[in-house]
Amino acid sequence: MGRERKVPNRKVRNRPRRDGGRATLALLSFAMLIVSLDQYIVVVALPDIARDLGYSAQTLQSVISAYAVTSAGFLLFGGRAADLLGRRRVLATGLGLYAAAALAGGLATGPGTLLAARAVQGLGGALVFPTTLALVNTAFAEGRTRNRALGIWGGAGAAGLVIGVLLGGFLTQAFGWEAVFLVNVALAGPALLLTFVVIPWDGARERGRAFDLPGALSITAGVTLIVFSLVQGPALGWLSPGFLGSAAAGLLLTAAFAVIERRSQDPLVPPRLLANPHLVTGVVIAFMFMATFGSVLYFLSLYFQEVLGYDALQTGAGFLIPTAVVVAGSMTAGRVVTRFGLRATLTAALAVGALGALALGFAVAPDGSYAGLVPGLVALSIGDGIVFTTMFITAATGVPDRDQGTASGIASTGSGVGAAVGLAVLVLIATAGLGGLSGERLRAATADGISTALFVVAGGIALTLLTALTRCPTTPEPAPAPVPYQTRRC
Repeated sequence: MGRERKVPNRKVRNRPRRDGGRATLALLSFAMLIVSLDQYIVVVALPDIARDLGYSAQTLQSVISAYAVTSAGFLLFGGRAADLLGRRRVLATGLGLYAAAALAGGLATGPGTLLAARAVQGLGGALVFPTTLALVNTAFAEGRTRNRALGIWGGAGAAGLVIGVLLGGFLTQAFGWEAVFLVNVALAGPALLLTFVVIPWDGARERGRAFDLPGALSITAGVTLIVFSLVQGPALGWLSPGFLGSAAAGLLLTAAFAVIERRSQDPLVPPRLLANPHLVTGVVIAFMFMATFGSVLYFLSLYFQEVLGYDALQTGAGFLIPTAVVVAGSMTAGRVVTRFGLRATLTAALAVGALGALALGFAVAPDGSYAGLVPGLVALSIGDGIVFTTMFITAATGVPDRDQGTASGIASTGSGVGAAVGLAVLVLIATAGLGGLSGERLRAATADGISTALFVVAGGIALTLLTALTRCPTTPEPAPAPVPYQTRRC
């Protein structure tokens, strides 16, 4: 008896302790697809929305910015809430808000109602996005298993950005602009019901952890005001009291957040997370990714409609090729990271993406064609899909399970703010010479402005590549027990 061997127990300890589940991963990827869809599904429908609800050229952009502002502002709040209140609870709440707001948007009869619905949709998305990421990171063991899971999750998210334009064009052409909102009810409703079936019960709240309400309020308001000032800057004027006031207030609140965090016993952003080089690098790359890759869809949609003269359905069809490539790139990114490491994967994908943006900049012209765009579209989409997944793998590395929601909120906030900053700067560049033009001169100037913006995007991606080369740690942080550490090159 005393000589009994315990080899089986040793073998069990050497295996990954978490393998998630196909149903869980399918639901989380589907939820991520839903919130990603809505970032661009309304772009193609904007002309019809303006005509039916009475938006002016100056106020139409608010349909997009209402979602972007609330989403970016509440992402960190959503991630922290997932850690403290329970991830299933927060995911269900976010999907419920999303579905209700989508219904209200589809039934809207005036601009005020639609803007309110878009803002609530942004809040729902801010709860769903970091919660799905945290659930994937805690359901699957760090390393090969998690990388593959994040590849599927990232594929759904990256594809959603592109599919949104494609689906928006089809729905607008076939059923009217209301369909781009009502489709979210049909998607988010079943996802909400499945959440209670697939996601395990949260259990009791962990004792001794506070929500840090002053920190949450200050950073949420600060980020919201900063993003608002950026997205409304072109309409308000960069030297207007509205822009300067909201930007200054946002910066002051962000500074107040830093002071509050230093004095908090349980800060919203624990110092141990900011000491994680993988998380910091992931946030920086997420910011720069959305400022560059994330802005291209907007300009391509504008080019298809305003320069090439495509209708809504043709514009959507123009994104079929990039959709397929983005999905393939995202879903293979996890395997590539496992084999070659984070640094090599990021730098290679960013190099391909920069070349793609450069090729698109040369191909965009008043007399251009879709065929001329294809090489650049393919290269840019390869980089887009791989980087989207890899940056979130980077941000999750070495983060304890209890902080995965907060870390996901930090990373997704970086991406949300990056999207606002990038689009504001690039729109300013692309529209610099359009004042007072009309007809063919306006069309030619629009193409030239978009081409210039794409060259700037290529430069921004090259800068992101340098960031990955210099900031990506050479050795990963050890994963928290009981998850077995798996050595991985970076």
